[in-house]
Amino acid sequence: MIKTLEWTADGVRFIDQTRLPTEEVYVLCRTYQEVAAAIRDMIVRGAPAIGVAAGMGIALGILHSAAKDEAELRREFDQIAETIGATRPTAVNLFWAIQRMREKFESVARQTRPHVKAALVQEAQQMYREDIAANQTMGRHGAVLMPDSGGVLTHCNAGALATCGYGTALGVIRAAIESGKKLHVFADETRPFLQGARLTAWELTKDGVQTTVIADNMAGALMRQGKINAVVVGADRIAANGDVANKIGTYTVAVLAKEHEIPFYVAAPWSTVDMSMASGDQIPIEQRPHQEVTHHGGKQMAPDGVLVENPAFDVTPNRYVTAIVTERGIARAPYSESLKDLQSVAAVSA
Repeated sequence: MIKTLEWTADGVRFIDQTRLPTEEVYVLCRTYQEVAAAIRDMIVRGAPAIGVAAGMGIALGILHSAAKDEAELRREFDQIAETIGATRPTAVNLFWAIQRMREKFESVARQTRPHVKAALVQEAQQMYREDIAANQTMGRHGAVLMPDSGGVLTHCNAGALATCGYGTALGVIRAAIESGKKLHVFADETRPFLQGARLTAWELTKDGVQTTVIADNMAGALMRQGKINAVVVGADRIAANGDVANKIGTYTVAVLAKEHEIPFYVAAPWSTVDMSMASGDQIPIEQRPHQEVTHHGGKQMAPDGVLVENPAFDVTPNRYVTAIVTERGIARAPYSESLKDLQSVAAVSA
């Protein structure tokens, strides 16, 4: 299994996703500031992985705390949480993880410093185990939705590299193949950061899954030719009404799928569902540096002075979504009802 991130005795270890697919390099973060930088700079990315990385970053910060009393430790916790929370605004898993770690901290804050530190480390490690278990359960739920054979399109990377292992959208594909289905994956390159071409293709080829990389603007043509039978993507935040925020370009794929009567599925852990947000109109969209669009591989691709838009995500309205797959089950329209029903389902534990 790909070790996207892991807790070690020396710190939090990440595979550097900015160096893939040509170099498999690992980065060790020894402080919470370094974990925050790894999230911000996309060394680690993908909503579930970002969430667990945030939990581990908080645990690491408290573990190294020299606070002498509870009040000082609380101030340190708030500073750590603020630093990590400022890294990437769209992925709700980040804030879910911070809140979960805060609740654990509050439950043990009056105990001895060693006990507090151990409790937060254990909580972060439990989040890691739960993520893998959730992905595997989600994969089993979603596998039944995949065609018995044919092409499946995915956008960005929602695989092991975006999680603690197995993956969300790619977890569905993996589970379908493990069940005997014959699938050919088409991976959108996913400009401008090329998560599909660099990451999805890399991990699927390592698994021996037949994969074809296509430019983002080819999806419609392949749908028209009948080469794509289903679409499955991940998500960074899902509103209570089923609107889905995912990597920029997902909305375009969803509209094309609707036009060609191809099912469009979203796979994400329950921690990605934000029931406090009524619709996707309220989801904050991260703006990335313009150099990601104007430059590639260190080479300038656009003229000096040109204006650039570089939103990292877009929002797909629920009317384009065929079903949302979570570890708690599958939601279908009307999502305001089906997601509310899943809210009461017991969480998957590991």
